[in-house]
Amino acid sequence: MHTAPRPPSPSAPVAPQLDAVVVGAGFSGLYQLYRLRELGLRTRVFEACEDIGGTWYRNRYPGARCDVESTSYSYSFSPELDQEWEWSERYATQPELLRYLHHVADRFDLRKDVTLQTRVTRAVYDESGHVWQVTTDGGETVTTRFVVLATGCMSAVKEPDIPGAGTFAGRSLHTADWPHEGVDLTGSRVAVIGTGCSGVQAIPLLAEQAAGLTVFQRTPVYALPALNRPLSAAENAEFKARYPEFRAAQRRSRGGTVFELPTRSALEVDEAERTATYEKGWETGLLSGLLRTYTDILADRAANETVAEFVRSKIRSIVTDPATAETLSPRTFPFGTKRPCLDTNYYATYNKPHVNVVDLTETPIVEITPRGIKTSDREHAVDVIVFATGFDAMTGSQVAVDIVGKGGTTLREKWADGPRNHLGVLSAGFPNLFTVIGPLSPSVLSNAVVSIEQHVEWITDCIAHLRKNDITEIDATESAEEEWCAHVADLASRTLYPDVASWYTGANVPGKPRVFLAYTGGADRYRAECDAAARDGYRGFVLSGAAD
Repeated sequence: MHTAPRPPSPSAPVAPQLDAVVVGAGFSGLYQLYRLRELGLRTRVFEACEDIGGTWYRNRYPGARCDVESTSYSYSFSPELDQEWEWSERYATQPELLRYLHHVADRFDLRKDVTLQTRVTRAVYDESGHVWQVTTDGGETVTTRFVVLATGCMSAVKEPDIPGAGTFAGRSLHTADWPHEGVDLTGSRVAVIGTGCSGVQAIPLLAEQAAGLTVFQRTPVYALPALNRPLSAAENAEFKARYPEFRAAQRRSRGGTVFELPTRSALEVDEAERTATYEKGWETGLLSGLLRTYTDILADRAANETVAEFVRSKIRSIVTDPATAETLSPRTFPFGTKRPCLDTNYYATYNKPHVNVVDLTETPIVEITPRGIKTSDREHAVDVIVFATGFDAMTGSQVAVDIVGKGGTTLREKWADGPRNHLGVLSAGFPNLFTVIGPLSPSVLSNAVVSIEQHVEWITDCIAHLRKNDITEIDATESAEEEWCAHVADLASRTLYPDVASWYTGANVPGKPRVFLAYTGGADRYRAECDAAARDGYRGFVLSGAAD
């Protein structure tokens, strides 16, 4: 008797070596490790640098410090941590922030699960086993159920794309890769290329050392005074007493910082009242001090121009040479549509006789030569070039990894025309691959630490839900992803952001698709969207698979 051949048995599920791999050991990765440990998950963190700290390990340039107040730019998950840590300054420097992260890692015994000096280079999804195969630059491959990309918004360094950059005979430095031992620039002729946040922070301190400092500026910035100062013991004690209510308010807030929302248009009031309001905002020493004054600063060009001109008037009042003041005054983009900077003596530095600014819109850089920097009108001979050229923001750190999802599609291929995901956390076709404060979430438009905690907690709760219900895979649906991308784009279109060439839109990286990369609806609204999706059984996601 002839019997039909039996179909081949499905391959046995792959038993993962790990429950979770976390990529990156900065604010995001450390907190994600802490939370996954609470679930009892076998978790490893891979960190490319020599030590933990993420952004605050890498960015050691002179003047590097947070631009959100230290008491706000810190973890809220541990009331005990809030009480025991003492911030020394209103805006902590890089060394203090790194000490804080080291304290957190040691206090919660996190280091034992962190593998340093190890870069994740590839991650391939095994559809049959619902696991990721993660490979490092050391040649190790591990299988894991979940991967969390805690790689940061500003970690993929944008190398200078200037002809001749490799020919310079002097010393080349990058603000994102500053030597750990520091640099003595005493007596040197120094050039700085770039006037974003790192340039604004570094330039005043570089000017204190250099014999001559020339700043090559393509686009001037709006910089606001930080009014930084030491924090007294009494101030620290007072803040600690109200930390519980403050932390709760942070979580409810629009941007992870606590303030009273404006209620009026800038065009509703007369010039005298408006100027007085802007003066108060200027004197707060806060990054959002001017943005929080009126409802339409980021939505109406006429309203925006009132605050833009206010900042330009401040520049004119500080910089003594009118031509230099005009060179430093932004006129080509609305205030706030590129990230504003907090500064300490930035504009005043240009009053020093050995400091000059070169307007690259008038005399662009032609090439870098062995002697220095050649612009269209002359060669500037220098000893040191500092590149403050920023990052491939938001998406760069993710597409730097060779990530292969369902059907062999890579994340780079899927994101060729811009990032696509649902709720900023999962991209369809890449199951169990979560991102912390990545594209299409509030991320850089909010207090990063508050958004990090929200993301990590949502991801942790999601993983707990899957494990409790013996589910091995969560993936975004293509329809939900499409709706989320459209929603993010629609909200952005109601603002002045999308039309400006900035790293918010990817315009700083040649060839990068122009898409507004962040969620403009506010961290409070975003939190509500994420919570509602989870509450509705992870609406917008497909949950499937049986546990091994």
